[in-house]
Amino acid sequence: MGVDRRTFIKYASLAAAGNAAALRPFGALNALAQGTTGYKALVCVFLYGGNDANNTLVPFDTAGYANYATIRGPLALSQTGATPLIQLAGLPNFSLNPNLPDIATLFNSKNVALVANVGTLVEPTTKAQYLAGQIVPTNLFSHPDQQLEWQNASQSGATSTGWAGRIADALNTSYNPGASVPMITSVAGDTLFCNGSASTPVSVSPGNLGGAQCSEGTTECGAQLATAQALLSFDSGLTLVQADNTITSNAYAYAKTLSAATQSVSPLKTVFPTGNGLAAQLQQIAQIIQVRAALGVSRQIFFCGVGNFDTHSNQLVLQNALLAQISPALAAFYAATVEMGVQSEVTSFTMSDFSRTFQPNSNTGSDHAWGSHHIVMGGAVKGGQMYGTFPTLALNGPDDSGTNGRWVPSTGSVQYAATLASWFGVSAAQMPTIFPNIGSFTTANLGFV
Repeated sequence: MGVDRRTFIKYASLAAAGNAAALRPFGALNALAQGTTGYKALVCVFLYGGNDANNTLVPFDTAGYANYATIRGPLALSQTGATPLIQLAGLPNFSLNPNLPDIATLFNSKNVALVANVGTLVEPTTKAQYLAGQIVPTNLFSHPDQQLEWQNASQSGATSTGWAGRIADALNTSYNPGASVPMITSVAGDTLFCNGSASTPVSVSPGNLGGAQCSEGTTECGAQLATAQALLSFDSGLTLVQADNTITSNAYAYAKTLSAATQSVSPLKTVFPTGNGLAAQLQQIAQIIQVRAALGVSRQIFFCGVGNFDTHSNQLVLQNALLAQISPALAAFYAATVEMGVQSEVTSFTMSDFSRTFQPNSNTGSDHAWGSHHIVMGGAVKGGQMYGTFPTLALNGPDDSGTNGRWVPSTGSVQYAATLASWFGVSAAQMPTIFPNIGSFTTANLGFV
């Protein structure tokens, strides 16, 4: 059977991009290593679209809640009733969204910390400085720009590397010298976060680690694979094409290596929620962590994501449904790390474009804002506490960059990232290379892990 135009273009693109079966490249494969020591992993959970932090962490004291309910109007969550806010044992004046019960339990058991009012900052910034147009990150309130700036921690979208990629550049030789996989794995596609200058990530599709196969039937799959393999052997004489062929060849080899490693162990007993995209991604990450010794890694960084949090309308329904996916997914992942005995070696954390306006819009939704609140989870986390400074919830107040509740961050995203990097093994001397503007902040380590 011949290969049609759609199939040819599909596989030509895979070879050209080095992205066969959603796999990103890495260097020459090594034999399976035997054992690792001092293992640590970071797991980034990106909340695409801008999660409304104002309805994630909510004032619970009488005066605070009354102010919140008055300004939030139709977006206000109930303090009582059928689905009340969840009061936190360690923070009597604050509560969590009722769709985050597992996060509340982990917070109360001191395995989750909350970091308040974090956002992209070039350096510590006041409301007056922002209004004067001083030291402002590039294209605030823009989804693509703020996603990039959270991922590269340089407060400008115009960089080719992310902070995880730069960590891999700095630490890979020291910590993973004999690894058969890259330090970074994405289960949510290609992202700037994962890209380094000297190191590259690998991307896998959840549930399809060996996915060099396809699902279009035996005949079509055979034709597609033959086309891909033919492209790999094509000798064009062009350096770029030959490099791309090597990339794709490495991707196929990686799929084989990772599949062999994961198939050699008994499945984890932890049950992950079904029909939950984030849970599927985290389950795949857990399975890769399970075979860390066979892969020869002592440091790993993972990226996963969920969306869409761009709730310009019907926010209560949309955000609550998304948070109801995140809560059991993160809880199952933490349980899996406990099952593997690595709960103190794996730290998970959220990132998002930005928060949303405290004042609702006319469509029972909210608009793009700035400072947000984030979740950090793991056995090494100094949990049951809130870090950073919670903003004053007043329109046109001291923390509002305008008049509808876009909080000027009190903590920079680079400080948040640097704290995680320090725990992971980045030295003080390496920090300025990975985070070029960290020297602009008095505190480089927020102490939550």
